[in-house]
Amino acid sequence: MSVPHPPQTLSHPHSQSEDSYSAVARAQETHSISNPTSPIRTPNSDATGMATLLHLSFNQDSGCFAAGTNCGFRVFNCDPFREIFRRDFGPSGGIGLVEMLFRCNILAFVGGGFDPAYAINKVMIWDDHQSRCIGELSFRSEVKGVRLRRDRIVVVLVQKILVYNFDDLRVLHQIETIANPKGLCEVSHVSGPMVLVCPGLQKGQVRVELYASRRTKFITAHNSRIACFALTQDGRLLATASSKGTLVRIFNTMDGSLLQEVRRGADRAEIHHLAFSPTAQWLAVSSDKGTVHVFGLKVDSGLLGHRGSQSTSESNPTSPSSVSSLSFIKGVLPKYFTSEWSVARFRLNEGLQYNVAFGHQKNTIVILGMDGSFYRCKFDPMTGGEMTQLEYYNFMKPEETF
Repeated sequence: MSVPHPPQTLSHPHSQSEDSYSAVARAQETHSISNPTSPIRTPNSDATGMATLLHLSFNQDSGCFAAGTNCGFRVFNCDPFREIFRRDFGPSGGIGLVEMLFRCNILAFVGGGFDPAYAINKVMIWDDHQSRCIGELSFRSEVKGVRLRRDRIVVVLVQKILVYNFDDLRVLHQIETIANPKGLCEVSHVSGPMVLVCPGLQKGQVRVELYASRRTKFITAHNSRIACFALTQDGRLLATASSKGTLVRIFNTMDGSLLQEVRRGADRAEIHHLAFSPTAQWLAVSSDKGTVHVFGLKVDSGLLGHRGSQSTSESNPTSPSSVSSLSFIKGVLPKYFTSEWSVARFRLNEGLQYNVAFGHQKNTIVILGMDGSFYRCKFDPMTGGEMTQLEYYNFMKPEETF
């Protein structure tokens, strides 16, 4: 069963070896090609026992998410919540990274787990209409991340990022980075030239590639190493967090200026995920402290050019809890007391990794846990405080039906 939307246009490549980092698959005119490296599995065969979750990722509009497991992958719809389809490759079919391309039939995989379906140094391009891989990108080191656009494939290695043209898998750009074991990299998803953000070559530095103007900007975002960042859909706003995990900073990617700073807390935390709302009115932050915070943003991407003409109340209703009541003596008190705090929060199990996104319903948050948990919560933008839980599922339990 394929994803219930028409596929994007993609030539069907045939693998051939090349020098440099990649054995790049080249486009062919014919569809009758040999299958690149594929697991010897039976698609859709039921895996025995409960699958182990290896990776979670939302698609580009957060309407779906994909789960890589030790025996294949699964795709779920967020609203209404249901499993759309799965591909089980058997007990030796670990998928360590899986990335969707909106809701089309094309996905990207990297093997993972104790018994990977594919080598961990290969990106496999999967066509679910054909239930097979139609191309592969091979590297000399482990693949740490993959990002997809309709026109680009971005592959993240430990100290290098490569940008490929989707139609013919031609290398367009190579970027050197500081050691990047988390595979940090984000790209804009609206049509038109791409904005790409990745770690720079120095601790705490972020590199912004503005392909429309062929410019590169370096932003010194933090003193300690970058732990997480997020881009708006159009790539105009960037949120960053460091390994300290107390502050999140929001930058204008066009000029590198700092627009806002918000405080998650006073104690150290590992920030797992950041997400902008579609209008860039809100920012969600998850950490290993077991709390998801929602912050109100003063500037959205539509106001960057003329934010002086808009009042804060017009662009974002400010909750009483979002700005410290002591801000009238700012400059006298330590910075901790004058920081901007979250509007709303939701408490989870501490120590687990959670991905967050804004739901398609107004003022809702979708939270995915590496324990298989799915939460949908609602926050009140005026009164703030604790969010209301609307739904909960464990999408990894075989007895659950959707």
